[in-house]
Amino acid sequence: MSKSNKNFSRTYKGSRLNQVAFPMGGIGAGMICLEGSGALSNVSIKNKPDVYNEPNIFSAISIKRKGGNVARVLEGPVVTRKIFGAPGTGRGGHGSNFGLPRFQNAEFSWEFPFARISLDDEEIPLDVELTGWSPFIPNNEDDSSLPFAALEFRFKNSTNEIINAEYSFNAQNFMSVNNKEVPAYVVQKKSSFICCQPPLEDSPWVQGAFSARIDDPKTKVDCRWFRGRWFDPMTILWDKILKGKISSNAPYRDGEGASVGATLAVPFRLAPGAEKTIKVMLTWHCPDSALRSGTKDGLTIGLASVCPDKLAEFIAMPRYEPWYAGKFKNIAKVSDYVAKKYSELREQSLKFSECFYDSTLPAEVLDAISANLTILKSPTVLRQKDGRIWAWEGCSDSEGSCAGSCTHVWNYAQAMPHLFPNLERTLRETELFECQDENGYQTFRAALPIGPVNHDFHSAADGQLGGIMKVYREWRISGDGKWVKTMLPKVKQSLGYCIDAWDPDHLGVLIEPHHNTYDIEFWGADGMCTSFYLGALQAMIVMCKYCNDDSSLYQTLLDKGCKYMEKKLYNGEYFIQQIQWKGLKAKDPATAMSMEKNNYSPEAVAMLKVEGPKYQYGKGCLSDGVLGAWMASTSGLNDFLDKEKVKSHLLSVHKYNLRKDLSKHTNPQRPTYALGKEGGLLLCSWPKGGELSLPFVYSNEVWTGIEYQVAAHLATVGRVKESLEIVKEARKRYDGSVRNPFNEYECGHWYARAMSSYGLLQGLTGIRYDAVDKVLEIKPSIKGDFRSFISTATGYGTAGVVNGKPFVEIKEGEIEINDVVFSKS
Repeated sequence: MSKSNKNFSRTYKGSRLNQVAFPMGGIGAGMICLEGSGALSNVSIKNKPDVYNEPNIFSAISIKRKGGNVARVLEGPVVTRKIFGAPGTGRGGHGSNFGLPRFQNAEFSWEFPFARISLDDEEIPLDVELTGWSPFIPNNEDDSSLPFAALEFRFKNSTNEIINAEYSFNAQNFMSVNNKEVPAYVVQKKSSFICCQPPLEDSPWVQGAFSARIDDPKTKVDCRWFRGRWFDPMTILWDKILKGKISSNAPYRDGEGASVGATLAVPFRLAPGAEKTIKVMLTWHCPDSALRSGTKDGLTIGLASVCPDKLAEFIAMPRYEPWYAGKFKNIAKVSDYVAKKYSELREQSLKFSECFYDSTLPAEVLDAISANLTILKSPTVLRQKDGRIWAWEGCSDSEGSCAGSCTHVWNYAQAMPHLFPNLERTLRETELFECQDENGYQTFRAALPIGPVNHDFHSAADGQLGGIMKVYREWRISGDGKWVKTMLPKVKQSLGYCIDAWDPDHLGVLIEPHHNTYDIEFWGADGMCTSFYLGALQAMIVMCKYCNDDSSLYQTLLDKGCKYMEKKLYNGEYFIQQIQWKGLKAKDPATAMSMEKNNYSPEAVAMLKVEGPKYQYGKGCLSDGVLGAWMASTSGLNDFLDKEKVKSHLLSVHKYNLRKDLSKHTNPQRPTYALGKEGGLLLCSWPKGGELSLPFVYSNEVWTGIEYQVAAHLATVGRVKESLEIVKEARKRYDGSVRNPFNEYECGHWYARAMSSYGLLQGLTGIRYDAVDKVLEIKPSIKGDFRSFISTATGYGTAGVVNGKPFVEIKEGEIEINDVVFSKS
């Protein structure tokens, strides 16, 4: 197992449970979070985030005793953040179940995709453990995309007496939208209940169903919660739970009104030392949505409301529909599929988990990688009906944040291409076909549903050029030569646009203003975006050679660009930007197209005349300063920049930008990512002076996605100690007390950039499989023997070094290996 590190234990208790919320669900299917206490929250199953949605759903246990029964909600104490300050607490927590008795203590532990909670209470004579999980199976994207989460409650009698108990799962009908004309209702099945909301004429997307199922022959299904005002339903329900008197009851009949909730109950009897496990299968089916984004007709909802006079037109238009709605006709089909395959789904998910954690890599590394795999289960990711991925950058509280599978943000995310390469390839296809015009101009935000887009804003240089490297990466991961040959004409078209737009004089660097991930344009040559340019040229040369296509221009530009960057953009310690805004083909910065209207106020124009354009980094030490070189490395391309200069840049970033204490750091931007006594890696610093009055937007902030890419790149160049220092600082901030360990946020919750952490695997171990040449590389930066996870398009397993020699153990599928290239650290 991984090396022990007391600061990165995956066990949480006490104050560290305060923010823990572990996503369960499917890729693009929505999520339900299991909190550290055992509560279910962040219920986001209606094709959009609903971060503070905590409907009245809970499990309970009742124990029969001679002196009177005892009952507890199967959760630990209510965490302090919910008592005051959360939405609704100013009215006393009305509608919650926080006032019901709970277990005295809870302890949370996890190994993705499983989370476990141990509960104990001096009055409950049972050992209680809850396991929450949902399928995550590399290369099985469909079963990993199910709208499904499982709860397994294990009860063990640790006494010398027989115990009679009753378990119950209780849920209000939270699918209801409170429409009297088309009310929600509850359906009773043999071992389950279904909470349903029919579509409304003026908002068909509200339709949906949620099911809870326990396949136990003793299961009772009560669909007749007491109806009344104030607190009547919960008062009567808890009395039934306490007395162990839950019985099967059909829903109210037509004309009697709607059921307000439902309960599943399982009575059981345990002899001394015996145990019982109750498995609750939660599934959902919300086949419609109001989501449209970036479409040519401009009609969207979620990002902006539709005008009433356009509503009928909008309803008639295609909208986002989740993948599972095409596979499963209704909620019953989902529930039956899950029940039939439950054991297989669990076994395969556990197989992956055990393989991933069967590793000697440092605990903080495994922590950073696996915690951020939960992003794939969050509402950040959507999977439309045809199976293609479309994603936000992250999640706002009640809607997606920053639409369109944003190319420059998803550049950083390294998990999906290795674990679900078929899904990742759909992003490349969208970028190069639907998002690219006949001139090679590529919008960096895709429409939803995926289709034609308007080309009325900048292309993103880092996003578009990064996409070229990622086509190369997807080819090497898949080994699919036919695919890359199909893509090559569009890739050439894309690169042709980049050259004409940003390097019209063929200098080998980006000179003209180029939009990038900081939501601004860099003016003049810079190390960050030029490294993307050089990486894209390198990728194109290799792909052209494979496809017997001419690459002479690309080689010329690559040679010139490398010389330019190493001689003119390297200051002897790190790579910088040469700010240039005169003598270009672009308009004056004050009148050029920008993210903002009226970007240059009169005082900004005065500043322009003295300092040049706003939002540059100039002589700064940029953490992303050689980001394109890291992208190239993760894609399997050869180094194109001087290795020592790249290493020097990364060590400078570590030296100047990593702060162990930010209490004296000035950040007038977005401070809550890291502040006060916390540590973190700044996006930029100016150790040699030259900071502009208004440097690039976000420059004073700390983003985990950048921390991990720098750490991974440092490991790649052999600087493991510095790499791990950055990782530790990042994960210390997400210890559960102040921030959720499973929600590394940036411009939204579950922010995609944080999946750069997956790159730590390759950075530390040097393990990379090339499916084109069937070659396994093991070129570790860590010293001595080690074990690490490896995932390919055809299988996964463990690879590393034992007794000084390389090895690979295939645990699932197959990996055809013709040669192993091994070099000792």
